[in-house]
This record gives sequence, structure tokens and C-alpha cells, in this order.
Amino acid sequence: MRVHFKNPRESAMALKQMELGKAKSYLEAVMERKRCIVFRRFCGGVGRTAQAKNEGSTNGQGRWPVKSVEVLLNLLKNAESNAELKGLDTDNLVISHIQVNKAQRQRRRTYRAHGRINPYMSSPCHVELTLSEKESGVAKEAEATQERKKSKKELAKLRSGAVSKSS
Repeated sequence: MRVHFKNPRESAMALKQMELGKAKSYLEAVMERKRCIVFRRFCGGVGRTAQAKNEGSTNGQGRWPVKSVEVLLNLLKNAESNAELKGLDTDNLVISHIQVNKAQRQRRRTYRAHGRINPYMSSPCHVELTLSEKESGVAKEAEATQERKKSKKELAKLRSGAVSKSS
């Protein structure tokens, strides 16, 4: 994708293990600058904002990377329509895997003073995204019928007859 690598990486880490509906509303709020993306790894020179503290940042650094958020939002919508086509329940989808990798850098040139030429590189990325249905947990057994298990110390006291059986 023709988006810089660092911004989508931070945006993707914010979406990891999030429900699809929540992720889409979060990205739309970022585009409206109501919420921010917390920058954790690539945070050199990133300003601090109060919104980052509200998102659980330790360093308070955050940004609103609109272009990368727009790309991720389009990718989520595409994945949702694919899941709907496959017959999955779209209300129950979770982002189970999201990964951003560096793509091959594209080379251009810029002309400098005194006849020199410097490289003018772009750093695009590849994005992997997997949605899966949320698994329901196994129901816990009722503990009202079970008696509390006694420790070795309590059992030893019962055998010796030191404590009455009232406990």
C-alpha cells in the first residue's frame, strides 16, 4: 500500500483483538480527531496529547494518522463484506490477527545544488488482516453442590481429633 510503514503499524497495534464494530467506530473517531492512536514504538518526535493518556498510553504520545486510518478502515470494510459473503455473523467478528510488514522501497530522485542527486525513497507497507468469529466460553459448573476442599493441614487435624468437625 502506498502508505508509510510506521503509521499503519501503530494504528494496527491499537486494533489488535478488538471487535469489528468497535474497531470501525474507533477509526472513525480518530479521523474526526475525537480519539487518537497511541504511538509506542515509533514515537521519536511525536507530541504528547491528553487523548493518548485516555487511551492507556504510558508516555502520553499520540497522533491522528488520517491516511493510514483511512486505508485500515477500507480494509476492515472489505474484510467484513468478505465475511458476510462467506456466511459469517458480522456482529460477532473479532480482529484475530493484524500485521503490518515493510514492502519494497520505491526509488525516486531529487536534484540538489552543485549538480548532485539524492535519493527520494518511499517506504510502503503490506497489511495482513484476519477476522474470526468470537468464541463463546464454556459455562462454569455450579459450585453450590461441591464442598470446599480441605488442605493437608486441616485433614491432619481432623485425623488427630484436635479440632471438632464443625468447620
